[in-house]
Amino acid sequence: MKEQNRDLLEWVIRPTLHALDMGGERAETLMLATALVESGGRHTRQIGGGPALGLWQMEPETHDDIYTHYLLLHRQDLQTKLKKASLYVFGGSFPPAANLLLYNPRYACAMARLKYWRVSQPLPETLDGMARYWKTYYNTPKGAGTEDKFRTAWNNR
Repeated sequence: MKEQNRDLLEWVIRPTLHALDMGGERAETLMLATALVESGGRHTRQIGGGPALGLWQMEPETHDDIYTHYLLLHRQDLQTKLKKASLYVFGGSFPPAANLLLYNPRYACAMARLKYWRVSQPLPETLDGMARYWKTYYNTPKGAGTEDKFRTAWNNR
């Protein structure tokens, strides 16, 4: 594994997932692979000028939906864990603006994990399963990504 990807796993993904109580090897693999396929694990703005933000390339609309339809309505406990996981105090602004995804990789990781957390299907055990899971629930069937791109990003890590 390349050093930058190991650092992403050890300094961002693993502690974030631990603070959310949503960790484990499968979750870590899925989150690292998602960052790699979405942004190469390094771009915080969508190449080509699209709306996606952060290493996990979450669109502001998706960010806001997680707050509006999940965190604010149903999961006060996760709001607290999110603040802890992202090492960020939101101050007077809650929910925070989506542009925080650009500046705080732990926050971006936590929000991406919450997107997956809302899926009723369990995390897959295999790389092929994770590729399908990502395409179906994260990139969406209409998205430009493919399962092959997911597998390639993982294999080139």
